[in-house]
This record gives sequence, structure tokens and C-alpha cells, in this order.
Amino acid sequence: MELRWIDAAGLHDAQLSELSALRTRPDGFLWLDIPIWSDEAEEILSQEFRFHPMAIADSRERNHVPRVHVYPDHLFMVVHAPEIGTSGHVHYLELDQFIGEKFLVTVHGPINPAVPIEAALRETQDVVRRMKAGRLHPTSPFGLIYAIVSTVARREAALVADLARQVGLLEQRVMAATDDEPQIFLGQLFTARHELLTIRTMASQGGEIYRRAIKLATFAPPEGIALLTDLLDQYNRVAHISESQLDFLMGVTEFYRARTDTKMTIAAERLAVIAAVTLPITALSSVMGMNVIVNDRSRWLLLGILVTVMIVTSALVLRWARRQGWW
Repeated sequence: MELRWIDAAGLHDAQLSELSALRTRPDGFLWLDIPIWSDEAEEILSQEFRFHPMAIADSRERNHVPRVHVYPDHLFMVVHAPEIGTSGHVHYLELDQFIGEKFLVTVHGPINPAVPIEAALRETQDVVRRMKAGRLHPTSPFGLIYAIVSTVARREAALVADLARQVGLLEQRVMAATDDEPQIFLGQLFTARHELLTIRTMASQGGEIYRRAIKLATFAPPEGIALLTDLLDQYNRVAHISESQLDFLMGVTEFYRARTDTKMTIAAERLAVIAAVTLPITALSSVMGMNVIVNDRSRWLLLGILVTVMIVTSALVLRWARRQGWW
């Protein structure tokens, strides 16, 4: 756990033993960041901050959807950040937030073992670096969480931009008709679709959480509500961009599948013509073969008549198939 004190002079690292004293100071606010859950963290949240047991349980366990609890003097919110894994899998990096007038508590995780802890701490560490460099000066817990969640939203927008570039390259391959491995290419299309769909889901659900927080957080100051409103706008923007890019990708996929299905249909029609042409020949040869061509001698007159009938029948079938527009 990392405890920090933020005042007009900037960011100051503190010890956990100073927590009770810092909570009584009026000249700034504290930030407690919990990268990994522990019994000590649960004791601090329940004994020192006296958070609701339901909110503490939500911080301890994995939440598959965002959520918000509003209390008289603080907010509890859960949002997710995306992390692209292998084979198109998108990990949900959970960030739990307790936001009060004089404190911010952030809890990360639980984290999938396949995801490095550095990925889960990316946004908070970025904010710490900006504050230590003097480029960020939050004046309240709402300003601090605004900086953190804005970093999450910017990352989502950057991932959508990268996926848009990939979709553009896929669209070029579709229009040029240069791909010879439909199964692999369709896998790439649907992988991009899954990643876009996951990011859109995160952004849409995150926006709904902040919409409800804005409505119910009556204790928050006007500037805090303004910052939450801007976060809502950022999430809505990412969701709309993801939605439009997803629509474009679906159009590319449908075009490619339509062209592939058309090729398969044409191939099936040609195979049907071949089967129709060879069917009368097969029938005649199976019925007459043993009577025309025998082991000791062949009946040449009947054999000639049979071959002529086969050729004429095949020609008639081909003519009929052409009239039907099959080839």
C-alpha cells in the first residue's frame, strides 16, 4: 500500500502510521493506493475509514461489470480498463475508487495472473509521475480521480485508434481480393471485432456508472460534479467512436463473407452441372455396359450407338443448364 498526501505544495509520500493524523488535517487530502488486496488493507478500510461492508466486499472480489454505491459522505465506484492479451483476449483491469471530500482510496484488482502488475498500475503511476514532475496539480480527490480515469479513457481511445488502423489494412486486403486463406483472414476480422466490442462495452458501462454518480452524489462540490460530468462525456465519446468503428468493421466483414459465399455458390452450381452431365452417362454405362462390352468380344454397333446416345444426352443436359443460367 502507498499513502500519499497532496496539498498546495504538491505530492508527498507518507507512512501508513500517519494515516489517522493526515485524515484530520484541513490543508489538503490523502490518497491511499492499494495495488494488491491484503488483510491489512481490509482492516484499514473497515476500521479507519469505516466503509460499508458491501463496498469492501466488492473491492476484495472481482467485479465483471462496473458498479456504484453512493453514501452520505463518499462514493464507491468500480470501473475497468482494457488490456489486450494473446489471441485477441481482452483482460479487464479493475479499479475500485472510494471518493470523499478529503480522501481518495484506489484498489486494483483482483488481477489475472497472466497480466503483470505494472499493467494494472499504469494509470495511477502515470498520474504520480505527472504530479512529481509538476505537470499536474489536483486540488481535490475529485480532481485526482479525474486525472486517473481520464488516463483510462485516453488509453481506450488510443486502442480504438490502433484497431481502426488494423481494420483499415484489413479493408484494403478485402477490396484488393488478395487474400488466399479465408479461414485465417476471417479469424483476424473477428478478433478485431471482439476487441472493439469489449472496449465499447467497457466505455458504455463506465459512462452509465458516472451518470448515476452525478445524479446521486449530493455531497460532492460543484467542481467535483463538473469533473464527473466530463468523465461521463469522455466515456460516451469512446463508446460512440467504438460503435462507429465496429459498424465499419461489420460492413467489411459482411462484404468479404458475401464475396466468399458467392464463390462457394458458383462452385456448387458448377459441381451440380458436372454431376447432371455425368449422371445419364453413368446410368447408361451401368445398365448397358455388361451387355455391350464382354470378356470374349465387343458388340461394336451397340457400343457406337451407346456412345452416341451418351454424347447427345450430355449435350442436351449442358444446353438445358445454360438456359437455366447455371453456367
